[in-house]
Amino acid sequence: MTDFSHVDEAGDVRMVDVGGKPVQRRRAVAAATVRMAPETARRLRELPKGDALATAQLAGIMAAKRTSDLIPLCHPLPLSHVEVELEVGEDAVEITAAAATAAQTGVEMEALTAASVAALTVYDMAKAVDKGMVVESIRLVEKTKE
Repeated sequence: MTDFSHVDEAGDVRMVDVGGKPVQRRRAVAAATVRMAPETARRLRELPKGDALATAQLAGIMAAKRTSDLIPLCHPLPLSHVEVELEVGEDAVEITAAAATAAQTGVEMEALTAASVAALTVYDMAKAVDKGMVVESIRLVEKTKE
């Protein structure tokens, strides 16, 4: 009836059974963009270390670790590494999040969650300064397994 991995032939949602899959090293990279006024970006760049960007980085890492608590049918994974990088450009913050595991299923939801929550944290930290910010283009950039 469907090609969706989390929907069975009867149309009911289900957690995918990955028990028969081999444990493999898996890595995923996701990205997100927070568009803002150039003045907002300038002000973010001028903040001291330990600022809004460090808070967003930490929020993204923490979110990756809680992905299965947020996405109902997502498997809990033993993450071996999570990295979140934020770069403030002329009128945007570009966020890149990477997650890795040795497991029976991919880690793209963890990377996407990290990028999303980091973007939302940037938005939260700067919303008093810029009411026109837009979180956009949350996307999977890379997915690999060995």
